[in-house]
Amino acid sequence: MKFFIQAGALLGLLGVALGAFGAHALRSMLEASGRGATFETAVKYQFYHAFALVLVGLLMHTFGTNPTVVKLLNWAGYSFLGGVIIFSGSLYILCFTGITWLGAITPIGGLAMIVGWALMLWAFV
Repeated sequence: MKFFIQAGALLGLLGVALGAFGAHALRSMLEASGRGATFETAVKYQFYHAFALVLVGLLMHTFGTNPTVVKLLNWAGYSFLGGVIIFSGSLYILCFTGITWLGAITPIGGLAMIVGWALMLWAFV
């Protein structure tokens, strides 16, 4: 549980830093390449799932006596984390390098995020 809270806090910290960096230092480069909206999407989904990871950690603490719930939340947390790395990470790399084939793996990260939410739902159904 502590791991997911720490991971969520780190992703939140990096989200603020990257968002500010993109809005100020990288603005002209992102506008010139037409990747401003892509960068914003990467930051936005990173933030959503930073909060989700903190929530997973808190729920694991709250429901720690229920092994089934904890197991499903653990899987959800790793799905969220992997999803952010693949989804937002591939979009950041696309924005910084222009390597377009990375767009092909971005949906895998999105699917991992969806799986994380489904696992969280399953934990409490």
